[in-house]
Amino acid sequence: SGFPYVMLSHANSEHLWPDDVRGQKVLDLYRHARRSYFVSESNRRLLESQLGAELTNAESGRNQFNVRRDAAPPWPAAETISLACVARLDPSAKGQDILLKVLAREIWRSRPVKVSLYGKGRSEQSLLRLTEHLGLQETVRFAGHTDNIENAWATHHALVLQSRYEGLPLSIVEAMHCGRPAIVTDVAGNAELLKDGVTGFIAEAATEEHLHRAMDRAWQKRADWLQIGAAAAQSVRQLVPADPLGVFTQKLLDAARQD
Repeated sequence: SGFPYVMLSHANSEHLWPDDVRGQKVLDLYRHARRSYFVSESNRRLLESQLGAELTNAESGRNQFNVRRDAAPPWPAAETISLACVARLDPSAKGQDILLKVLAREIWRSRPVKVSLYGKGRSEQSLLRLTEHLGLQETVRFAGHTDNIENAWATHHALVLQSRYEGLPLSIVEAMHCGRPAIVTDVAGNAELLKDGVTGFIAEAATEEHLHRAMDRAWQKRADWLQIGAAAAQSVRQLVPADPLGVFTQKLLDAARQD
């Protein structure tokens, strides 16, 4: 049609590798865009590998987060460790099944840990059945959707996000703003936000064993979580602009002014 356009990619996965016909169409689409924006450098590098070509018009950006910039919910006083998994209920992407299988291990059954699964999605009933099948009804709570995640962090000590693929999850950005450590898998932009053992804990892969190891390392350092969360809060304010939407809007205006 001849209209100028930009591309905006929110996620990518190795499981989405295109065949030759589709790959050429995608490459042409990106090459003819005025700009191509990715929410993480990892997503961009993966697409370049999938297409076998460099995207010279590409750059990274950040999405708008849903907590206040100066969010500082109080640290929970409860002795039981409360973890929150904030993600749509879609194990193919978010991997809640991996988390449930870790929690079913005897070592985690013996620890004072509770987990809240925030979110809705297409696999809620199957995850409820898996929770019951593993005997985790007293450990795992399905908390549904919340319009105020900042309030939720007042009752939870850390985020756990065991994704199989991602872009750059807002749940990590929001948890860090609220001074909470995050336990995540090393996919997409997760490791671009977090430094292992300093502002969070990173599992090397989205598997039950790797997540268990990362959660266990976090558990051994739980006395330091308040300080780790404070470091995360300071770090995210350097990595993510205060007004990501305003920054991206300006990028679009600049692209529109290109000759």
